Amino acid sequence: MNISRQDIEILKLLQRDATISTAEIASHINLSQSPCWRRIHRLEESGVIRGRVALLDRSRLGMEVVVFATVNLTATGRQNLQRFEEEIVRHPEVVECYTMAGIWDYLLKIVTRDIRHYEDFVRNTLTATPDIRELHSHMAVTEIKNSSELPLDTQLMDREP
Repeated sequence: MNISRQDIEILKLLQRDATISTAEIASHINLSQSPCWRRIHRLEESGVIRGRVALLDRSRLGMEVVVFATVNLTATGRQNLQRFEEEIVRHPEVVECYTMAGIWDYLLKIVTRDIRHYEDFVRNTLTATPDIRELHSHMAVTEIKNSSELPLDTQLMDREP
């Protein structure tokens, strides 16, 4: 899919505030409202825009603990990987999960209200999964940066038509 400079500007605006109106976006990028709406619709249809969400403040909701857990499985055969992945997506505490290259099979980002809840989650849920051989917890202490905005200018400039 070709992404134009105007598409990038639309995406930047929507990343910052998904509630912005089409009229406001059109005004920001010097485009009339109908072509702007068509561009947004095309970006949605192509899957570039996957959805629009509200970003919640986890601290204000009492979710104080962020843990990055590294996981190795007992075996990395296709069935083990699939079984682990199917299991892990069922747990809302796991907000991100990645397969890894290197010494770890997976990296999980886990959010819980406190350390006791995390301990309970590890003891009674994660390690109850027979496929986990090794799990290491890395507690986040201070959040320096947490952004859902992708670096559009630096990554897409060379792709511009």
